[in-house]
Amino acid sequence: MGIVKIDEDLHEEVRKASAVMCRSINAQAEFWMKLGMLAEANPTLSFNEIVKAQLTAAQVRVPDLAAA
Repeated sequence: MGIVKIDEDLHEEVRKASAVMCRSINAQAEFWMKLGMLAEANPTLSFNEIVKAQLTAAQVRVPDLAAA
């Protein structure tokens, strides 16, 4: 674990987003960092495709609403 220095305005945005998403401030920042890293590594995938791939990799059953 380490300390990451971020801009005060960005920290405030993380704080507000964490409240909406029911995550801790650290968990919200980690989520954004992980998604950003995955987006850079997979530039052709959308946000939703990245999240779905991560859920599938974690063996979370993701229902296909289009097939319903």
